[in-house]
Amino acid sequence: MIGKFIYYAASIILNRCLVLLPLKEKRVLFLSDVREDLSGNFKFIYDKIVPDYDIKLSLKADRRIKRTFIEWIKQCYFLATSQYILLDDYSTATAYIHVRRGQELVQLWHSSGAYKKFAHSRTGENGDIKHIHAGYKRYTKTITSSEFVRPCFSEAFSIPEERVLATGIPRTDVFFDEKYKEAQASKIRETLPIIRDRKVVLFAPTYRGVKVEDADYDFGQFDLDKFVEELRNEYVLLIKWHPALFNNLKFGKVKGYNLEKYKDDVIDISESREINNYLFITDILITDYSSVIFDYALLNRPIIYFAYDLEKYRKGRGLYFPFDEYVYGSVASDTESLIRAVKQENMENEKRRDFIQKFVEKNDGHATDRVIEEVFSDIDSGRKLSVTNL
Repeated sequence: MIGKFIYYAASIILNRCLVLLPLKEKRVLFLSDVREDLSGNFKFIYDKIVPDYDIKLSLKADRRIKRTFIEWIKQCYFLATSQYILLDDYSTATAYIHVRRGQELVQLWHSSGAYKKFAHSRTGENGDIKHIHAGYKRYTKTITSSEFVRPCFSEAFSIPEERVLATGIPRTDVFFDEKYKEAQASKIRETLPIIRDRKVVLFAPTYRGVKVEDADYDFGQFDLDKFVEELRNEYVLLIKWHPALFNNLKFGKVKGYNLEKYKDDVIDISESREINNYLFITDILITDYSSVIFDYALLNRPIIYFAYDLEKYRKGRGLYFPFDEYVYGSVASDTESLIRAVKQENMENEKRRDFIQKFVEKNDGHATDRVIEEVFSDIDSGRKLSVTNL
């Protein structure tokens, strides 16, 4: 506790000293505490602006990984002097910085739509969090996937609605590139030979827990033995845990399935930070309250909501809208009903069309261009600059 207080105090003092330095025009800092490379929305923005902007990176794979002293000093310097600071999730550093006049602190939120409640939305009547990250209110802009969900993001980050931009989510642009999708699907199928001649079921649930550091899942609810035994002849199962849960599995904080005995039928793909490319080979998606439902809707394939704890989740974490407004496929509450739903491959096309219009209307293949137009004011200089990684 004392160490955390000293860190914050030192960070605040150093930031207030560094903001006396000139603001560096056209400097862009990509900042993440949960991503170790330029993937996701970062990658799409970076590819468009790198010829014109001075790019700085401050990235790490997990919040529990500590930056070195030198990395911390550099991070503080770039936070104080960059004209643009781009995030993909909350970052501890934004809790202590002073956002300067002419500086943009932009949240390129990693998911589409508004499903499970987050940030300040979790402090309401049924909220499960009492203390909220102080950096949210400092955002000068944030993006989302439709006009309909702008009020949700305004509430979550406690910022005026005019700062919430319905641009679409850049990483979803590839869902409208048929050549890209085909190429990625072929590449994955070559590296995973066991999926040949079988349909692919992707199991991608969100985590359970108040904080991401406490991410867990009730593994006993999904009887993997029964699922594989019943479906192995026609289906292969891919598992993609939420990054926070996967980190806890890696660190031994949570104990999951022993997949060795399922090596011919089940593949854990959680090492891959991004799920997009795996959606392109997915025939049926099983999820629950994960925002993957917003991306998967664009592919027009069957989805199953494995919502065994719906009432508990709704009263705890909470959903922005009634569960029925998110459902455009089958709902299962136990392994038996889950297996039946897989075999049925239920499609609800009218519900899907309504869902897309409401939640992801701006995910149309042009989101990256809209984000750049809204965020950057001087993209046309043509200046080729270096990339520096902390």
